[in-house]
Amino acid sequence: MENMTFADFQKMDLRVGEIVSAEEIEGADKLYRVTVDLGGEKRTMVAGIKQHYAKEELAGKKVLVLINLEPKKIRGVESHGMVLCAHNADRSRLVCTTVEKEIEAGAKVS
Repeated sequence: MENMTFADFQKMDLRVGEIVSAEEIEGADKLYRVTVDLGGEKRTMVAGIKQHYAKEELAGKKVLVLINLEPKKIRGVESHGMVLCAHNADRSRLVCTTVEKEIEAGAKVS
């Protein structure tokens, strides 16, 4: 894996986002369309977490998101960021990265 510079890292805008809702995407077995509150702004993101989370358990979850990722259309849905998750080597287990203590949506990760 290639190292990135500290300047590259500083370009990443990581925030705490609160998932407001998760919806099915027609024909997608791994994807949800999630609405994420960033504290004054709500964004739609496509997240490949459907096989690991029921949509009902996502509402209210505070997750880490990358918000300055170039928008991308996935299965007809324009995604404006990325929900960050961790997975094991064979990808059989995936968990969203969350915050340990209560903090407001939109808080900057540094």
